[in-house]
Amino acid sequence: MAKTLKILTVFGTRPEAIKMFPLIHLLQEDQRFDSRVCVSGQHRGMLDQVLEIAGIEPHHDLDLMQPGQTLDALTARLLEGIGNVLDEERPDWVVVQGDTATAMCGGLAAYYRKIPVAHVEAGLRSGDIHHPWPEEVNRKIIGTFAALNFAPTETSAKSLTTENVDPAKVHVTGNTVIDALHWITEKVAAEPALATALSEVEKRFAGKRIIGVTSHRRENFGDGMDAIADAIGRLADRDDVAIIFPVHLNPNVRSVMNERLAGRDNIALLEPLDYPNFARLLDISSIMLTDSGGVQEEAPALGKPVLVMRETTERPEGVEAGTAKLVGTDADRIVEEASLLLDDQEAYSAMARSHNPFGDGKAAQRIVDLLAG
Repeated sequence: MAKTLKILTVFGTRPEAIKMFPLIHLLQEDQRFDSRVCVSGQHRGMLDQVLEIAGIEPHHDLDLMQPGQTLDALTARLLEGIGNVLDEERPDWVVVQGDTATAMCGGLAAYYRKIPVAHVEAGLRSGDIHHPWPEEVNRKIIGTFAALNFAPTETSAKSLTTENVDPAKVHVTGNTVIDALHWITEKVAAEPALATALSEVEKRFAGKRIIGVTSHRRENFGDGMDAIADAIGRLADRDDVAIIFPVHLNPNVRSVMNERLAGRDNIALLEPLDYPNFARLLDISSIMLTDSGGVQEEAPALGKPVLVMRETTERPEGVEAGTAKLVGTDADRIVEEASLLLDDQEAYSAMARSHNPFGDGKAAQRIVDLLAG
């Protein structure tokens, strides 16, 4: 009888949890594996919301975040904390996702112990180590030692082999975020009460076209956030438009948006939404303005054009497919491109109908089968 493989999944942020829970569900159900879960708590409240809705109880919760913590202090605490868990669990595989400090340190701690690492959402590259920062370097570090690289697309797989990663270690699986979106959409359809946080805002903005906004990237702090706030304010001057903006908890985002946008009739600044309600926001929005990575994958699955408020993207497939457009953080450009989609039905339809290149909702099963060998 084949040995049961102990798999330790390590993650800490809300996006990681969303992209990992479909995989964890399958690992828990599969008798080939002993599934263990370690969370760092890198996003405390937002992480816990996803764990609750997905029904995942971590075996280890490091709860490492501290107010005003520097990246080097966080990195040191993550390496030591995850290292202690690895020494206790002694897993056969460590699975990390994406490009966070938790993913990088989880992979590095495993590498230090010669435990093989599997990287979910491997191979994303912007080509600029400062955009996104520090994520671009985090994922490149993981790519140097991962024993299995689960690339979401052929483009990301090619990025890895271009960096001399052994092609035998690279597998195109699709992105688990599409699995997660399918799961939550079905769950909300069965239990509508899970996604009622936007009900009052939807009534308030009835008859208007909704622009959903997310923004939190470190490289946009300062002038970039000011420009994004300016653009949102100008778009909200239109009578036919309303803005719904769940504002990230980081004070570099909150202080700017609250000062510049609070109290506007056509703008709803909300607390961060849990996953079911965020899926609802994607569903009711005509356009998404974002500097997030995940939204570039999720919104096209629901036929929603994405304007990416960044100078580069590690998801060029969306731009190439026509589901997303890079607009940077110049306020005039953001307003111009959003207005085009609002005013030109052909331009809108061209983006809304483009094929989503990020997966078919079966990525997690492919990953499970590859881990089983």
